[in-house]
Amino acid sequence: MRVRPGTSWPRGRIERLEHRSEILRDNPWGDPSVRELCVYLPPDYDESGAPLIALWDLAAFTNAGPGHLNWRHHGENLPQRLDRLIAQQDIPQVIVAMPDCFTSLGGNQYVDSPAVGNYASYLVEELVPLLSRHFNVGSEACDRGVFGKSSGGYGALTLAMRYPGLFGAVAAHAADCGFEWVYRPEFPLAATRLQMAGGDYDKFLSQFWRARKRGKPDYAALLVLAMAATYDPDPEKPQALRLPFRLHDCEMLEQRWERWLEHDPLNMVEKHADALAGLHELYIDVGSHDEYNIQYGTRKLTAKLEKLGVDHHFEEFEGGHLGLDWRLDFSLPLITEGLAGARAARGNTDD
Repeated sequence: MRVRPGTSWPRGRIERLEHRSEILRDNPWGDPSVRELCVYLPPDYDESGAPLIALWDLAAFTNAGPGHLNWRHHGENLPQRLDRLIAQQDIPQVIVAMPDCFTSLGGNQYVDSPAVGNYASYLVEELVPLLSRHFNVGSEACDRGVFGKSSGGYGALTLAMRYPGLFGAVAAHAADCGFEWVYRPEFPLAATRLQMAGGDYDKFLSQFWRARKRGKPDYAALLVLAMAATYDPDPEKPQALRLPFRLHDCEMLEQRWERWLEHDPLNMVEKHADALAGLHELYIDVGSHDEYNIQYGTRKLTAKLEKLGVDHHFEEFEGGHLGLDWRLDFSLPLITEGLAGARAARGNTDD
């Protein structure tokens, strides 16, 4: 008797596009400007057929697109999940791009920053056109969706805000939201670890990447430095990272902290409500006991969306922050349905 499920679905394939980025060429950490864009092509991909929907998969902090191709000892990696969802007719044949936006600071929030690199521009100005040049995808917002979890969910949500008309659908899983609850609890742990490096952030980063073993304080410090570089960069000295608190006593520096809060979706939503309202599907979810307290900010965000009249689908599920890939079984059918409906409506108006 077989107890482990098989994977007999028709399989898509992975194409890898090597790309030399001009936008990333001068990033402050010397991170690679030549990168691969991993692209999932569905089983029945036809270069001469009707253009397909393109979905963009944004990885969480400490991960990148290539990590979503890894073998799993249980469960599915992303291509296997897509194969199954397509075979079950839960989603149509889609192309999925998995960009590599990994950095020396451990990941990405998918925004432009002189202290990290201009990764929003990299995605929008270089990778989206690159995909269109190489594969049979549509070119309008209704042909394009974006999804991600954690930092990737933050990127999906805020890219849709900042670049209206680029994406037609968004799925944001446990997206960084409500910075007061998400980041501030990490500050004391990060401060203690950075004090151990004598307050020398470059020294800490060098130690981090060369360590044989890393613990929670190391990752807390890395997270805080990455967010400081993202939300409050110093344009004159990009590598001179500045924190929103004093290392010695963790006293908050309100001017610095205010710069972080400007990037909180809770404080962005009013300004960008029209961009979100223009989406064909906006899916948001979060676990009821998220380890980073993201449920609190997400509840406030969805309440604001309700008040602003922005149509969206919100689910709060029983679970935490880790192991969220199963939520794609709910979000991907919804966002592809929204895009397919918009494409069909566009076709009717073209007659």
